Amino acid sequence: MTKPKVGIFGLTGCAGDQLAVLNCEDELLDLVNLIDIRDFLMASSAVDHEAKLDIAFVEGAVLSQRDEDTLRAIRARSQVLVALGTCAMWGGVAALDRLHDRGALLHQIYGDMGRTYDTKPAQALDEIVKVDFGLPGCPIEKHEFLAAVACLLNGDPPQLPHYPVCAECRFAENRCLMIQDGRLCLGPLTLAGCNARCLSLGVPCVGCRGPAPDANYQSAAALYQSMGYTREQVERAMATFAPLAGAIH
Repeated sequence: MTKPKVGIFGLTGCAGDQLAVLNCEDELLDLVNLIDIRDFLMASSAVDHEAKLDIAFVEGAVLSQRDEDTLRAIRARSQVLVALGTCAMWGGVAALDRLHDRGALLHQIYGDMGRTYDTKPAQALDEIVKVDFGLPGCPIEKHEFLAAVACLLNGDPPQLPHYPVCAECRFAENRCLMIQDGRLCLGPLTLAGCNARCLSLGVPCVGCRGPAPDANYQSAAALYQSMGYTREQVERAMATFAPLAGAIH
């Protein structure tokens, strides 16, 4: 049976999601036995920029015309396109500039030269092209990437949890950093899948996986208010990684 042709790409971002793929060390040999990786510049300079792809994984946000042209070309040659990571899904930290005067920011940082750069406000992939699936995370979770590949090879859509990180924190029997310590934690609003890693180390959730569809926003808002946090504070914290997700309900 012919192996599916796969490409893994990076737009503007830190390349952490591509590195997470390469960190599948114990599974990499099994992975390359199942898929034909034709285009993955971070792993090899021997790439095929023209091959038609069954699956394309794209990380990073669109921050330039070059990014947009690259993304459109990837979409045109791919049957399935997966947004890889929070930047690709929600714009990531870079999209915070959409909440401010971008021209003023460019001038403040680069002076008059800022007007000459190929740059635009950060956009998530689905603002430019059709995205079939998304894997959140900053960076993505290795197990979710491997599970997504397995699902796609079977012709099934990748499955992600819908509940918030708060549930995983309870599963791990962690003490609640918000209720017991009064610290601002975004676990009640953030999509699960990280096994509450930060919380298990005593670090409040910062919302890097974006919003959870099944989060109880009304209850969470009441809880934050009871702890002395305003709606604006919570929305500003959530906007750090997912500014394009919109305000909490």
